[in-house]
Amino acid sequence: MSELPIRSGLTGMAAVALLALVPSSHREAPFITETPKVDATDFYLFNSYEPGRDGFVTIVANYLPLQAAYGGPNYFALDPDALYEIHIDNNGDAIEDLTFQFDFASNLKDLALSIGPAGAQKTISVPLINIGSIDATQTGNLNVGETYTVNVVTGNRRTGKSAAVVNAATGAKVFEKPVDNIGNKSIPDYDAYAAARTFDIQLPDGSVGRMFVGQRDDPFVVNLGEAFDLFNLNPLGPPDGAEDIIADDNVTSLILELPVAYLTGGNGSILGGWTTASLKTESKRKKSPTFAEPEGLKGGWSQVSRLSSPLVNELVIGLKDKDRFNASEPKDDAQFLDYVTHPSLPELLEILFGVRAPDLFPRADLVQIFVTGVDGLTHNGGVGEMLRLNTAIPATPRALQSNLGVLGGDLAGYPNGRRLGDDVVDISLRAVMGVLLDASVAPDGQLPYTDGATVDATHFADAFPYCNPPHPGSPNG
Repeated sequence: MSELPIRSGLTGMAAVALLALVPSSHREAPFITETPKVDATDFYLFNSYEPGRDGFVTIVANYLPLQAAYGGPNYFALDPDALYEIHIDNNGDAIEDLTFQFDFASNLKDLALSIGPAGAQKTISVPLINIGSIDATQTGNLNVGETYTVNVVTGNRRTGKSAAVVNAATGAKVFEKPVDNIGNKSIPDYDAYAAARTFDIQLPDGSVGRMFVGQRDDPFVVNLGEAFDLFNLNPLGPPDGAEDIIADDNVTSLILELPVAYLTGGNGSILGGWTTASLKTESKRKKSPTFAEPEGLKGGWSQVSRLSSPLVNELVIGLKDKDRFNASEPKDDAQFLDYVTHPSLPELLEILFGVRAPDLFPRADLVQIFVTGVDGLTHNGGVGEMLRLNTAIPATPRALQSNLGVLGGDLAGYPNGRRLGDDVVDISLRAVMGVLLDASVAPDGQLPYTDGATVDATHFADAFPYCNPPHPGSPNG
């Protein structure tokens, strides 16, 4: 790899942000728009910064995008016929060493009411998912509930050794997922209800972590509509001058907090992580579908969604290859290398705004970051698109975090993993335009690019599960 005119100081630490111009994966590929329940939207991986939780890593995998809080009557259950997975590579070969597999079930109580005059009544099933209020301990009025199991697979995710994650307090293998935030009349204290479904979990080696799975306020912040309307925004305006258009949308989060030692397995301090969802290879519509079996499914698992570093598929991968990328694995990412060596995003920005794109081809600075991690920060030798985290770099307390991550001098932030408060949109805009390159090849690389929608760590809790509670479908109550 040839030498590059990269500015001294931060070297290439933030250049990996090419992989996210608008960092999420909401509806990023043609096929995934047909199956929103398995659409991964964002992936976060960071050293826990809750006081007293040194030695733990928090992982957040978000699915099912753009949930309007009022989206009843069925709301946003996950797919019981899908397999949701979080993968960890701890030895730098871009192949999973640990896989956390989430398997969901929707359970219908079939609550019914007696309808009609005395002596001629009929028992009629209700059309709603609840018929009265719900609280932390009383869920009898809930007509449809979700449960899930979690297995950890060591080695190959399909053929490796599998063991159950269990409730550390009870030993149970089945966990209850809180229903979505229907509204304040149905669930007067949603925070307490959800907290009662946050679990201490025991891993196969006996160590203990924490887990929450359920609806949350979407933590992704972006001027989304303008971004996809040919970047109809002011890229050199104030960083807080525009609206976070999805501020009132919810998302479904799979959140784990796990011991560093369990994740690294003695193989060094750097982790690679990504999330995927898979469906059965064959499906057939039933002539008489039921709640439990709306369609016939068979065959093995076929991966249909994949996410790690933000917005790779939306604005880096070409349209013809988006579904292929979603079905691929990090170890096979050489097939997409041209999209990184000759990125189209800087040229689009040059056409749309008159700023000058970096004049450096191939973009070997970005390739170096993309395939290996950053020297001295996240380098682990793995060749493939993974969100990498150096667990040996201590977490920065919430009050001291820079929302520009490494670009802001905070080595515990993006692209060293990704925290909820990292403004990866602004970081990415600046990196793709060459903030780390010499002015001779990136003459406009030092401009303070922004989408105008800002975020920082103070927008979120300072404790697990970090993500904010979901918006209620009805705020009255």
